Amino acid sequence: MLTDLSPLIAATAEWLTRAYPASGGALASALCEVQARQAVTVAAWLRYPTPTDAALVGIAGPGGSARLDWITGADAAAHCDGDDHAWRTWVDEVVASWAAALLTDPELAGLAVAALAEGTHAAGTPVRFRRLVAPDATDRRAAALLRHPDLLAPVASLHQDQLVDLLKPGRALIA
Repeated sequence: MLTDLSPLIAATAEWLTRAYPASGGALASALCEVQARQAVTVAAWLRYPTPTDAALVGIAGPGGSARLDWITGADAAAHCDGDDHAWRTWVDEVVASWAAALLTDPELAGLAVAALAEGTHAAGTPVRFRRLVAPDATDRRAAALLRHPDLLAPVASLHQDQLVDLLKPGRALIA
């Protein structure tokens, strides 16, 4: 049984970086991708906190990017062949929404990273998400679109209330 969230994380981060591309050259693209991947990783680990949760999403599938493409105005179906479309089926709308919220709200990102200490994904491993919680000026320039609150608002607002509720003080991640 697949308990690894890496296909979901990779696809959702790919969707974010295609929808909100880097500003600049190769270094900017790499920095933008790292920030997207960190935000998506935090969101995925919060959304699927146990190996059982990860296995269930592996079986059922995360849902795909169709609604996100529609919301952002992308016509993915018109430009995709079969191979290019396959990765889009692994995009998780809730994880993308939570990641967008984390990228545009530093306080929420800090709360989310702190909450991961309670989960099983980061157990025994010191995990830092510096580019998510404390981006420097180069990170911000590289991911200007990816961190722009107005541009990400339609995606972030989809499921942001669930994330805020999950991160309320005293709320356990694992039921």
